[in-house]
Amino acid sequence: MPKRWTLSGIAAALRDVYPAGLRGRADLPIRQVATLRDAESENIAFFANPKYRSQLAATRAGAVILTEAAGKDLPDGISALVVPHPYLYYAHVVALLNPGVKPPPGIHPAAVLEEGARVPDSCHIGAGAWIGAGAVLGERVEIHPRAVVGEGVRVGADSVIDSGAVLYPGCRIGKRAIVHSGAVIGADGFGFALDTTVNGAEHWVKIPQIGGVTIGDDVEIGANTTIDRGALEDTVIGDGVKLDNQIQIGHNCVIGAHTIIAGCVGIAGSARIGHHCAIGGAAMILGHLEIAPRTEISPGSMVMKSIVQSGKYTAIYPLETHAEWMKNASALRHASRLANRISALEKKQ
Repeated sequence: MPKRWTLSGIAAALRDVYPAGLRGRADLPIRQVATLRDAESENIAFFANPKYRSQLAATRAGAVILTEAAGKDLPDGISALVVPHPYLYYAHVVALLNPGVKPPPGIHPAAVLEEGARVPDSCHIGAGAWIGAGAVLGERVEIHPRAVVGEGVRVGADSVIDSGAVLYPGCRIGKRAIVHSGAVIGADGFGFALDTTVNGAEHWVKIPQIGGVTIGDDVEIGANTTIDRGALEDTVIGDGVKLDNQIQIGHNCVIGAHTIIAGCVGIAGSARIGHHCAIGGAAMILGHLEIAPRTEISPGSMVMKSIVQSGKYTAIYPLETHAEWMKNASALRHASRLANRISALEKKQ
């Protein structure tokens, strides 16, 4: 049966993680989190963005997580937990009220463990999972149904490999990692050489990809994300990196610690991304580039050269009507000719 929480109980449970000031009813029962718009009397919501101020004024939540300054706008009769960073505190509250359910240790009879695989008794191996020869799992690792852990793979303690994920041979996964369903770690990098020596007919020759993938601790890899193995050296994902769904990371890339990347990003081979970067959804980064630490790249941007100075970068054209876009695109096509004419006129002066 789920634990029943009060507002003071939540504050006490999170005191060592993130202290909060309490306003209003300490004994207020809290059943679940909710949005400001949909919350009821036993829900706790959070307020972090000023554009939702009207929802704060009309909320029916029993309690709200907010800053000291925002607390001045709190409606009468509503309790609060006051913190400097409401969204961060909300993340801790959600985890507290919704603890994950760990499956029991054990190996399902329908799982396959090849010779030499090392699986501690504390691990959970689901139905249809396949553990390759010589693979080594840490304590309390969860391998869910139909996941594949290839030959010689290492998976660190307390990591979770979800259903249908595939870890190719040569991969190293750190501690407390989460690999979601459909992710593929260690497939061949996209390496081909053009051969024109046979009767002049061009064709592509596959270059064997003999590197691996090394993934640090506390990394989360989203559903259907793919990380290619290195051509010679490993592709490297640093500690604390968070990858959204449907991301492609090419061979020999290095992603620095605690970088976060949103869905549908494509990073071509041998790109090096610094630590603590934030890359928006559907951004494209060409191969062999370097991105400085703590760089933010806007969604949809095409990065075609290295970024050596930290900051926020955008490489997209704002949305407008098709007719306006065509007019501006036409002007852009003639921009270089106009620049040359201006340069020539300047030289005459």
